[in-house]
Amino acid sequence: MNLSNLPKLKGSRRSAKRVGRGIGSGKGGHTSGRGNKGQKARSGHNIPSFFEGGQIAIIKRMPQKRGKGNSPVSKKVTTINLKSLKGFKAGETITPSTLVKKSVIRANKYFKPKILGDGEFSEKLNFRGFLYSKSALAKITKAGGTAT
Repeated sequence: MNLSNLPKLKGSRRSAKRVGRGIGSGKGGHTSGRGNKGQKARSGHNIPSFFEGGQIAIIKRMPQKRGKGNSPVSKKVTTINLKSLKGFKAGETITPSTLVKKSVIRANKYFKPKILGDGEFSEKLNFRGFLYSKSALAKITKAGGTAT
């Protein structure tokens, strides 16, 4: 197959809608599909998407909300349940980078991983660099592992 010699399929191209070509064209004779009067009916109109008709814009009405929660300093919490940590050997040390390598969590420089205590857990594992829930800490220590 040669991509430069592909045949044109019937109906693959549609002819342009010819507006503003008179009353008999059936495609908006005198308004050309722009409706009646108003700012958007005029030629050369350009209204920004954030324009609210002249009232004070929402970005100016609530300036304290601007950029809230998007700071690189504030970190989001990524949660991991103990039941999703099945494939590790006993005595192994687990860090956030090892979970990223095993595709348990996704890599992100703005996250704090937190271990939650959902599910059965019996492996003796050593955790380092996480936040822990109370139930997760209890299950890890009961299985003989450590959490620092």
